Amino acid sequence: MINIAEKKYKKLSIQVSLTGLSFCCFDTLNNTVTSFNEVHFDTFHKATKIEDLFADAFRDHPELKDSYDEILVIHNNNLSTFVPEPLFDENFLGSYLQYNTKVFETDFFAFDEIPNYQMNTVYIPYVNINNFFIDQFGAFDYKHANSILVSKLLVASKNNDDKKMFVHINTGHFEVIVVQNQNLLLFNSFDYNTPEDFLYYILFTAEQLNLNPENFALELIGNINTESDYFKIAYKYIRNVSLIDVEDLRWNNYFSKAENRNHFILFNS
Repeated sequence: MINIAEKKYKKLSIQVSLTGLSFCCFDTLNNTVTSFNEVHFDTFHKATKIEDLFADAFRDHPELKDSYDEILVIHNNNLSTFVPEPLFDENFLGSYLQYNTKVFETDFFAFDEIPNYQMNTVYIPYVNINNFFIDQFGAFDYKHANSILVSKLLVASKNNDDKKMFVHINTGHFEVIVVQNQNLLLFNSFDYNTPEDFLYYILFTAEQLNLNPENFALELIGNINTESDYFKIAYKYIRNVSLIDVEDLRWNNYFSKAENRNHFILFNS
C-alpha cells in the first residue's frame, strides 16, 4: 500500500519488441503524457543479447530509472490470439496459440483479461525482457499490445452497426481487426515485406467476411501517412480508406497526429 505522502502520481509505460522500445511517462493526476521517447536497436548486431540492448537504453535514458507508482510493460509481437470466455481454460494456454504460431514446450504463456468483453488475450511474452525488468524494477505489470489495441477499438465502436476494419502496422507484421458495435468479428496477424503483401491480406480478409471494397471502412494505425506506398495501394483498391482519427487521444498530450497514430497503443496504455 503506497502512503499518500509517498505517491508520485507518475506512471511509466514501456512498449517492448525485438527491434526496440518506446516509453512514456503519465501524470496520473491529470491523465496526461508528460514525456515520451523511443529507442531503435541496430538490427545488424544480431549476436548482441537483447538484455544488453535494454541495459544500454536504461543507461542512456535516466527517466527509466525514476520512481513511479505504477509501471506497465507492453509486449509487442505477433504471438497472440483472442479466446472467448466460454472457451477459455488457463491450463491450456498453449493450445490456443498453436493454430496461428509455432509453439514449443519450453514457451511461457500468459493471458490478459479483457474486461467487459468476455474474452482473453493469450500470448507469449518476452520472458528474458521481463526478467531484465524484474532486476530493474522489482514489481511491475505487463500485458500484450493487442489487448490495449483491441479494447480501445471495441470501446470506440459502440453504437456503430457498420463493420469496420482497422489495420495496425508494425515492423514486419501487421494486425487486422474487424469490429461491429463492440463485437470483435476478426483478429489476425500477417507478416509482410511489400505493399502488395499488405493489400493481398487485407482483400483476402475482406473476402472472408463478405466485405465489399466499395463499401466497408478501413482505418490505418501505426507508422503510416497518406504519402506511404502502403496507404496508396490500399486507397487504389478500397474506396473508404483513412488514417485513424487521433484527435481524442491528443487531448492528453502535445504530440503530433503522426506520433499519436504511430504510438497509439502506448499513449492509450
